Amino acid sequence: MKVKRYLLFVVAIIACGLTVIWFSTPIQADDKTYEVRPQISTPEYRTDAARAIDAYERLMDRYMQMTERVFVGIDTDVRDVVKRLNSMDSKLTELLAGFTRIENALGIAQPTTAENSKITTPEDAPEKHQK
Repeated sequence: MKVKRYLLFVVAIIACGLTVIWFSTPIQADDKTYEVRPQISTPEYRTDAARAIDAYERLMDRYMQMTERVFVGIDTDVRDVVKRLNSMDSKLTELLAGFTRIENALGIAQPTTAENSKITTPEDAPEKHQK
């Protein structure tokens, strides 16, 4: 029985030794290194004046864009008015040529510019009622 105890004791010691060796092998293995790069950023410190200047710049950009859109609209409107005025001018020229032909056919004399410039006002007219 002593032999069995001795044999059991030797097997237990071998098992403990193997267990210790088995757990210690990862410690002796190649070391793995991990690189940690923390991404911590702090917001930029801005003064009230810098924030006010940025807000003013954004406001002016918006104002300039709005003004540009308005000027484009005005340009379109002015072009339309110019086209209409040119059309009216050509029609008036045709009408004047027609009147000139009619006056020549009827023998009507053209008034001089001096007669056209005489404008009568109520003050220039002789008074009919005298007191």
